[in-house]
Amino acid sequence: MRSQGVVDERFAVVREVFDGLLASGAETGAGLVVRHEGREVVRLSGGWSDAAHSAPWRDDTLVQVFSLGKSLAALTAVKVLADAGVGLDRPVAEVWPDYAAAGKSDTTLRQLLSHQAGQPAFPETTSDLLDDARLRAELAAAAPEWRPGSRIAEHALTYGHLLDGVVRAITGRSLGEVFRHEVAAPLGWDAHFGVPDADLPRVAELVVGDPAYWIFGQAGGLVQRALTTPPGALDVAVANSGQWRQAQFPAIGLHATAAAVASFFAALTDTAGPVARLLGEQLHGELIAPQASGHDEFLNYDVTWTLGAQRSEDELAMGGIGGSTAWVSLRHGYSCAYLTRHLAGPHRMLALEEALNSLW
Repeated sequence: MRSQGVVDERFAVVREVFDGLLASGAETGAGLVVRHEGREVVRLSGGWSDAAHSAPWRDDTLVQVFSLGKSLAALTAVKVLADAGVGLDRPVAEVWPDYAAAGKSDTTLRQLLSHQAGQPAFPETTSDLLDDARLRAELAAAAPEWRPGSRIAEHALTYGHLLDGVVRAITGRSLGEVFRHEVAAPLGWDAHFGVPDADLPRVAELVVGDPAYWIFGQAGGLVQRALTTPPGALDVAVANSGQWRQAQFPAIGLHATAAAVASFFAALTDTAGPVARLLGEQLHGELIAPQASGHDEFLNYDVTWTLGAQRSEDELAMGGIGGSTAWVSLRHGYSCAYLTRHLAGPHRMLALEEALNSLW
């Protein structure tokens, strides 16, 4: 099956790689959008949006992007802080008093946003995946696993509820509501923390493409605890349910189109763009600046975290388990969003990135 869409002639090799992934079966349903110099140069849809292969992937297909959504959750939280005039180095407990419990009174908003809060996993007693109020309360009451600021570990499932706690404490609304009305709608992004009823028919059905990739670390280790507590967060049967698609689980629950995510990453580093206008110059700079560098104990490699994304010398990027990935090239000036329902390793994204970077 060949992809559908438009590609500028210069970027034809990107389509060749994407079509090769579809032809080989490495990809069964995905969207790919590349932006360069203020316009789309690639917009491709390929494969199917359902397991029965009856509904082709379309430009407006929504798909869960897992941790890629952390970047947009962070943007929303930082916007709330900007509007409230709250600095990043203020204690979380200053705006969310319940969070002061169990030795967390000095944890800062900056630490929370950059995976340094010492809460990379929910308490092991946590059981109800969809009770977001209880999940927030349990994090607020729990002691950190280590002194906040002393170690780095991606807060794989907890990140969104921690940010949601801050957003609710300041605004009285959920992170998803603020994102919908104050970020996504005014900027024209088709992305949702909690999919509206009318948009549920557009959501792609997830499938596990590589069972070996769906192994969550050593028994009892940090990775396993972080990804399996509460149970069900990475169960595709749960993920394909309407209840989950409409839930507030901002760390991994964003559903979006490739065009929306590519637009966000294109705007991320633009000092005159919509993200900068949303936050103001100072907080826009903070959003994309390095905040924490070192060995990430969840990812098990060295990383530099910004507020919600990973930064290297060449790019600002974020990916989700299963393969959905987006980045902006700091060297070449393009942004790319590759969103997939076929949950497997990073080889597809790496092939697309290699093809793109070969053009310069």
